[in-house]
Amino acid sequence: MVWDKNDINYRQCSVTVMDNIADPDISFDAKGVCNYVYDYSQAARENVFEGEEGKSRLQTLVAKIKEDGKGKQYDCLIGLSGGVDSSYVAYLVKQLGLRPLAVHLDNGWNSELAVKNVENIISRLGFDLFTLVVNWEEFKDIQLAYLKASVVDIEVVSDHAIFATMYKLAKEKKIGYIISGTNVVTEQIMPPSWLYKKMDFANLKDIHSKFGKKALKTYPTFDFKKHVYYSAILKLQPISILNYVPYNKAEIKELIKKELDWRDYGGKHYESIFTKFYQAYILPEKFHIDKRKAHLSTLICSGQMTRDEAQSELQKPLYDPTDLAADKEYVLKKLGLKPDEFEAIMQLPVRRHEEFKSDSGLKSRYMDVLKKTEKIRRIIKSKR
Repeated sequence: MVWDKNDINYRQCSVTVMDNIADPDISFDAKGVCNYVYDYSQAARENVFEGEEGKSRLQTLVAKIKEDGKGKQYDCLIGLSGGVDSSYVAYLVKQLGLRPLAVHLDNGWNSELAVKNVENIISRLGFDLFTLVVNWEEFKDIQLAYLKASVVDIEVVSDHAIFATMYKLAKEKKIGYIISGTNVVTEQIMPPSWLYKKMDFANLKDIHSKFGKKALKTYPTFDFKKHVYYSAILKLQPISILNYVPYNKAEIKELIKKELDWRDYGGKHYESIFTKFYQAYILPEKFHIDKRKAHLSTLICSGQMTRDEAQSELQKPLYDPTDLAADKEYVLKKLGLKPDEFEAIMQLPVRRHEEFKSDSGLKSRYMDVLKKTEKIRRIIKSKR
């Protein structure tokens, strides 16, 4: 059930700006504090390492990455979108003396500013850059399939491609670590119903088979068997490095502006024209989701913003009317959609990703096998 702010059943968290609009999973305690506040606290306790502990853990981690990377061209991979998080990761790994290969996705939607930011970062830091240029006709066909399927997480199409590419590069270049900008203090809060599993190729394949038209000949894919191979056999290790260092969003923006000649986009993930249109128009209009609530709530929990400041931010329009008109025209033209076709898609009933095929069953069976063989695997490991 989706409540309206004027509905008597509408509720908003007393600590953050999360509410029960478009979020069926939210719950509140007797003081009106929502579950996401407690989820954040637990995640911070378990995954954020501050002060000397953070420095010590990071030094140990960096030493291990450098040791394992000896004799290799690169010792780690980093994704580089040109956004705040990935830009700071690039700056940070340079300061730590690591030798990354930066990986960038060109899916046809990069803004000119994003291209310039990436160029500046690579130039200033002296990194090698691998750019995945996807086949536009294939990529467009999958995006259109997701729009027609009426599911919420259209960004799976981009995220799946970049993850698949990074894992493939890690294998080819014998790199054992992927360092990402995912972190607790700016990204922890996000309702599960707003997202879907990025690596579930079975889900993507089924959606595309039902609503797509073109064969996927070059689009990078990553099925569950590959995930097991890379994780269990190659032991490729993802690292959320920003959990080991102080990470204040406002301060970091000023740092990368100064050090990397970085320029702001005006919104989280707005380096992509499609992502901006998706987050600031499609999600609120069709799914009643304003992702700013989750982003701002996380900043409240990490002490980087007050609740009043967040409320003021939410009063601002998601889109400037002139920018919306221009972006909408551009997106529809690039996707080959007429205005009435797009409006028809926007009016389709919302469907859950779970209505399509998934690798969840396969993953569950795999986890059962691991659990049942845990004891014997420990014995074998101890005798090596």
